[in-house]
Amino acid sequence: MISKIKVLYRVTVDAVFHFIDDDGFAMASHVALSTLLAVFPFLIFGTTLASFLGANRFSETAVHLIFDTWPAAIAEPISKQVTEVLTEQRGGLLTISVLAAAYFSSNGVEALRVSLNRAYRVSENRHWYTTRLLSLGYILLAVVVLAIASTLLVAVPIALQFAETQFPWLSGPLTAVSNWRIYTTLVVLLLGLICVHLWLPAGRRKIVDVIPGILLTMLFWAGGGLLFALYLSTFANYTATYAGLASVMVVLIFLNIVSVIFIIGAEFNAAMMKFEVLSKYGGRGYKERAALKAEQASDSSG
Repeated sequence: MISKIKVLYRVTVDAVFHFIDDDGFAMASHVALSTLLAVFPFLIFGTTLASFLGANRFSETAVHLIFDTWPAAIAEPISKQVTEVLTEQRGGLLTISVLAAAYFSSNGVEALRVSLNRAYRVSENRHWYTTRLLSLGYILLAVVVLAIASTLLVAVPIALQFAETQFPWLSGPLTAVSNWRIYTTLVVLLLGLICVHLWLPAGRRKIVDVIPGILLTMLFWAGGGLLFALYLSTFANYTATYAGLASVMVVLIFLNIVSVIFIIGAEFNAAMMKFEVLSKYGGRGYKERAALKAEQASDSSG
């Protein structure tokens, strides 16, 4: 038990110091600003594409899935602005503005990729156009997932109402299932984090390698959101400092906190992977570990 606590302490210290050495706070600011700038283009592109696919409630579902996990004091101002933007009529799918929205929304994914590469201590060896296409692919995948969720948002209540009529003895379980929106949000968030940690940065990782940092991220996000909301309601007065920009600055600061937690989660995973290798090879240096790996590979192939 004591040895596990020591390892956890060393992993935590390694993650925090690597975060600081790699300019983690600056990267978090970059991710936060890129995310804020990407939200509106993503929703514009997603709403246009989803309408083309027949998912007309995409914008409503996307707003709920994105902002339901935020504290109400932070989410309410920006969600209203998002709703106003999405109600504006636009042209067809393949317009310059919609394609530009897809490109700018991928900038948020690119910021995540760069921060994860630093956190996982890997160098990007893919061409710039490959990474950009992958980022656009993530945007399209997110739109498809949210479009499916918006379809379920219509279909599930109807199915539940029919089931309650035909099988009244299931009214209790079906009532619990009817509040599925929060569960959907958590599942989408968890799956999204797994996909991002596994495939967005360079290199290869296993699910077991990324789960600890993801769980830590989700736990700290919940606690950090509550604490920041309490701070806003008790102490903060951003209107006196930023006037009309107060709501934007609150969202930006919140996203900065979220980004710091996200990067530290990846740093924690990287530190755990590092100490796992060290324990496996008896604390040898990098060159010695590489030689041992090569020797094991040659033995297995022979």
